[in-house]
Amino acid sequence: MADQSGWQPQQHGYTPPPPPAAPAPSRRTTRANQKSIIWVIAIVAVVIILARAHRITQTEIIWFCVLIPSLILHEVSHGWVALACGDDTAKRAGRLSLNPIRHVDPVGTLLVPAIMMLGGWGFFGWAKPVPVTVRRLRSPRNQGVLVSLAGPLTNIILAALSGVLFWLLYVRGGTHGGTLGITGSVIFDIGLVNLWVAFFNLIPIPPLDGSAVIERLLPGSWWPTYLRIRPYGLPVIFGGLLLLGIAHIYPLSPIFQHIEQWWGTLLHVYVG
Repeated sequence: MADQSGWQPQQHGYTPPPPPAAPAPSRRTTRANQKSIIWVIAIVAVVIILARAHRITQTEIIWFCVLIPSLILHEVSHGWVALACGDDTAKRAGRLSLNPIRHVDPVGTLLVPAIMMLGGWGFFGWAKPVPVTVRRLRSPRNQGVLVSLAGPLTNIILAALSGVLFWLLYVRGGTHGGTLGITGSVIFDIGLVNLWVAFFNLIPIPPLDGSAVIERLLPGSWWPTYLRIRPYGLPVIFGGLLLLGIAHIYPLSPIFQHIEQWWGTLLHVYVG
């Protein structure tokens, strides 16, 4: 349309500028997408290899599939509580996402579970810890306990929700006769695995979440030194369990079996 003076852009060789091109994906985004694909392939490959080697049962596959999201929600809950208490470290690191790739630890999520199951030593693993800067919390010593206990509490809540769902579907109005399909097994195992994760993380040994209660009782002057040595606790724990496994000593197995028996009794499921 011409303006009031009769000027028309087209008659004077004017060409509107082209719309801006969509920004090309950054190199970091491309690498992240490639890494996501690699991790998905690796996880699937580990499960297939274990299954073909007859080193993993259907129950263990369910446990593995339940464990990963349970650990992710466990870790994300640390970050959310830390954010509510003033520390946005996890948010800035992109670790409040439910994308499992962001939380996969190459050793703890893939290598260790594979080695443990291939060796017949049970199932053990972990996700990448969500970063929390304790000194940035509004009340570091008190809120640090809340941040730590948020993970096990999340697992206990997930177990309670799965228990209620199982009761509504399979127990209300009578028992289910002891026979469960795949859906019932998954619901049952969601509760069981989350109880295992909650219990293990409540052991009061650094850097497990239960150590937060012990930390709160430490004199303030000890904290700087304690925080420096705290990250080395997990390799010590894993190394100890591995050595005990080689010696065919499984100190946690009886406890986990008691938890399984208790969970089965609570939901009227026979655990053989």
